[in-house]
Amino acid sequence: MDEKGTIVVSQNENKIYLSPPHMGEYELYNIQDAFQTNWIAPLGPHVDGFEREIAEYTGANGALALSSGTAAIHMALKLIGVREGDIVFCSSLTFVASANPILYEKAIPVFIDSEPSTWNMSVTALQRAFEDADKAGKLPKAVIIVNLYGQSADYENLLAICNRYEVPVIEDSAESLGAMYCGKPSGTWGKFGIFSFNGNKIITTSGGGMLVSNDLEALEKARFWSTQARDAAPHYQHSEVGYNYRMSNILAGIGRGQLKVLDSRVNMRRSVFDRYVQKLGGVPGIEFMPESSLGRSTRWLTSLIVDPLRVGVTSKHIIERLTANHIEARPVWKPLHLQPLFVDCLYYSHNEDESVSDNLFMQGVCLPSGSNLSISDQNRVIGTLLDILEQGENDIHPFREILNGSV
Repeated sequence: MDEKGTIVVSQNENKIYLSPPHMGEYELYNIQDAFQTNWIAPLGPHVDGFEREIAEYTGANGALALSSGTAAIHMALKLIGVREGDIVFCSSLTFVASANPILYEKAIPVFIDSEPSTWNMSVTALQRAFEDADKAGKLPKAVIIVNLYGQSADYENLLAICNRYEVPVIEDSAESLGAMYCGKPSGTWGKFGIFSFNGNKIITTSGGGMLVSNDLEALEKARFWSTQARDAAPHYQHSEVGYNYRMSNILAGIGRGQLKVLDSRVNMRRSVFDRYVQKLGGVPGIEFMPESSLGRSTRWLTSLIVDPLRVGVTSKHIIERLTANHIEARPVWKPLHLQPLFVDCLYYSHNEDESVSDNLFMQGVCLPSGSNLSISDQNRVIGTLLDILEQGENDIHPFREILNGSV
């Protein structure tokens, strides 16, 4: 740090990133194939192949390669028929991309809290939201359920509620390709499932997404919309609003190469998580994101919560100190019901007097979790974090004693 307080990164100290891309040998071969065959523009044989292979991997009847996971959510909402003034229930503890497409259609989001056992959508909060909506005569048109940090939500219980009211589910699996729930792949529990291949995801196309469904007719309609809704005519004719949402052949080629090693990438991230738990799990006041007994998480990001009164330091301070040591860490998602964009939206907490997602945001830390994270770099993260905890312990003792009433 210089005299102005600016952090100066040493050339000898490599930055450790949160979730960087992990490229292999197959991707470059497919890129070269796209160049050699001149399939550079959107669409092409790699797009067709990527769609087919994702459908096969997940067990869905079909898949549609798009420019982003956000585009996939947008297409799913349009296929369900969401229109201006409609209500859409959505997980609150998620990235804003889960809910932005609701606004694209001028619909109204209502946010649902998480539950402690999975950090995903709360069954009890969803039930209360449906009961209130039913009494008001305004049921939601759709429910967007997010699979947080690579773990599937409790779909058996969540779907039981949605099916009772005959409301379709969009499964936001942007972070959970490769996860399982009750023996069934992530992304295949709802009417529509979506995946993201952004640069930080478990596999990447640098940017892209996928819509999956058993409804092949619906996927064909989304295919039409996402290619500018061009009518079947010898000239350029358009009768509906369309979107430039399709994936390019080059990016699809990268995705096909990445998909070949998806299972090994999942195992690598789970190994990273296990090593963190082994070294840090015994620290009083630290709790890692639990794994549901009904599923298998990809552990896309290793996430934990810290109790500042037990650990002696806040999550905010931990993130700041890790950053100062050239280690990228992030807070848990800021819940959407706390975002200025959604200040007027309804929110259903897990219990009347407990908002789980608020607590997770205030206490949560996401640690570097890449499948290409070396053991030496992970040990550096662990060692730095232990140093932060040791130094913070002394600083907070007087504050802790004041809170306990002993001073």
